[in-house]
Amino acid sequence: MAKYVLVAAASKHGATLDIADVISGVLSHRGLEVIDKQVDEIADLRGIDAAVIGSAVYVGRWMAEAVSFVNRFGSQLSAMPVWLFSSGPVGDPLKPEGEPEGAVELAGTIKAREHRVFGGRLEPDRLGIGEKLIVGMLKAPQGDFRDLDEVRAWANHIADELERQPDPVVQVEPEQERAQEGVPAR
Repeated sequence: MAKYVLVAAASKHGATLDIADVISGVLSHRGLEVIDKQVDEIADLRGIDAAVIGSAVYVGRWMAEAVSFVNRFGSQLSAMPVWLFSSGPVGDPLKPEGEPEGAVELAGTIKAREHRVFGGRLEPDRLGIGEKLIVGMLKAPQGDFRDLDEVRAWANHIADELERQPDPVVQVEPEQERAQEGVPAR
């Protein structure tokens, strides 16, 4: 089972970070060590065995900082189990339907195991003037459309997958191995 799981997200108004927190809580409850941060707070992935990365979706796309994070750490992410999630559609039924632009390609680039789209939250008091104009023109429904039970179920699915994973193999250099055995290094 993976020992250290990074749960990281990009969010403009906090709704996607709330989803990340729910995922972190479930994974922690299931016995995993979780590092829960915003994507722009992460400097490196040393010691990370698996990752769950999310982004709010605006104008049909992931936030730039989330895309930048995946691109910056792509080679490391593709070497570990990774799941992606998006948050943004609103209404009942959720609109827009389908995947955010570029999400499938991004998932493929890092060999993500899955990409899941969750409903978002639209509260006009949290929006800037420009955002309010766009929301008004689109006649977007207001409210909280996140299904946190669905998020919890997905997080439990991730924990199940990680429990089936063998423990990460630690690469020990010959000098370190001899030192651990009490043999002086040459």
